[in-house]
Amino acid sequence: MPDTPSTLGALLRGLRAREGWTLKEMSARSGIPVSTLSKVEHDRLTLTYDKLQLLGQRLGMRMSELFAEEGEDTAQPVTARRSIGDIAHSVRVETANYDYYYLCTELRRKRMIPVITKIRARSAEQFGELVRHSGEEFIYVLSGSIVVETEFYDRITLEAGQSLYIDSSMGHAYLAAEGCDEAEVLGVMSSSDDTLMEAMLHIHEEQRQNAIPANEDGPATRPARKKKVK
Repeated sequence: MPDTPSTLGALLRGLRAREGWTLKEMSARSGIPVSTLSKVEHDRLTLTYDKLQLLGQRLGMRMSELFAEEGEDTAQPVTARRSIGDIAHSVRVETANYDYYYLCTELRRKRMIPVITKIRARSAEQFGELVRHSGEEFIYVLSGSIVVETEFYDRITLEAGQSLYIDSSMGHAYLAAEGCDEAEVLGVMSSSDDTLMEAMLHIHEEQRQNAIPANEDGPATRPARKKKVK
């Protein structure tokens, strides 16, 4: 049986026990309040993206370790664990053209990454280069309508209630369709590559740094981004 903790709370408890820290000492090292750490350790609360970044930086851990996508034991037996996900308890990543809500982040060693995305980008200039990463993904349009651009197929428009399953290593982009200010989709990504979560966070960081806001007119002024090949 692998000894890697199965939740973020278990990871923090194990780290604290290994280092011999009290909650107060971990709070001082991480910059996160004692009450918040206590709730996370008991799996009653997850952390925001910014706090996860802070925790990783202060404790010398990578974000992928906190999301537990690395070092996964694929032979781990099925357990009776569960996680109830909602936006209020998600890890939120905000960019100029997208808001990402990662669900069920307290569970580690997940084989799937569920995320709700709010899409505002309406042009290829606002999106940048097509995204590529390992694995496959399924998206379902919850509200609004989106345009899906892919490397090998003509662009298509999906309305609320429609879905798409693609090979994620194929270049792809999701845009809000004409007349839609913001669309909301549920996506589920899966990969045997244990660096998928790290790749997604890297993509989000580049989106934050290089974005042209959806409400900004005129030609693109930022440099072109390199294609993501994971």
